Amino acid sequence: MSRPEAELHRWLETARRRLEGFAPAPEATRYGRILRVGDEVVTVTGLDRVRLDEMVEAEGGGRAFAVRISREESGCVVVEEGAGLHAGGRVRPLGEVVRVPVGEGLLGRVVDALGRPLDEGPPPPAEDHWPVARPAPPIVDRDFVREPLLTGIAVIDAMLPLGRGQRELVLGDRKTGKTAIVVDSIIAQKRSDLICVYAAIGQKTTTVRQIVDAVREHGPFERCIFVVGAAESPPGQQWLVPFTACTMAEYFRDHG
Repeated sequence: MSRPEAELHRWLETARRRLEGFAPAPEATRYGRILRVGDEVVTVTGLDRVRLDEMVEAEGGGRAFAVRISREESGCVVVEEGAGLHAGGRVRPLGEVVRVPVGEGLLGRVVDALGRPLDEGPPPPAEDHWPVARPAPPIVDRDFVREPLLTGIAVIDAMLPLGRGQRELVLGDRKTGKTAIVVDSIIAQKRSDLICVYAAIGQKTTTVRQIVDAVREHGPFERCIFVVGAAESPPGQQWLVPFTACTMAEYFRDHG
């Protein structure tokens, strides 16, 4: 037997052994049909087993997640535009809820609600992908609020002091300085060890760029994450922004 024939014989024997243990199993994929599309909401029929917040993908491009489910039809909010999102198109469930990347690779980056880069940089390296809908830790597992959080604004620090781990709502009419208070508080953390996650929901792109530039120039930009759902973003992304920002922040909370 010549050398080429021997090599061919060995290859055939190896292929035969591999095929002996191969038992293909049929896979069933359930598809739904788009009934109508309006105001960035896709109404789908035929997905009676879809879960709340589960992602669905359209043939031809486009993704959405389920926010209203029933046996007859489901309502899905668009998070990624695509040519497949039209009446009569087919969609399939992806089998998982909305997940976003988390980890230190997101620090110093500007991303959208799905963790995709908006700063013209490469995709941020993710240490894990967490679902945006996660149960809150039990009260007994939460630590006490012991350390102050200095905002750098004397009136707030003196009269309404904040603590690390505390939640605070900033209320006010339009153009009263709510964003300025938050941005100044982020800049004031330049000499601390805090990680700041800023969620921009429905703001103009120019406004977001000004905020990012201000923090880059004066604040701890390398310890900040900016999650942006600008005014021109799909409503689904704007709706996801606060959940995405909280999920990314919870990673650092759970990892010290």
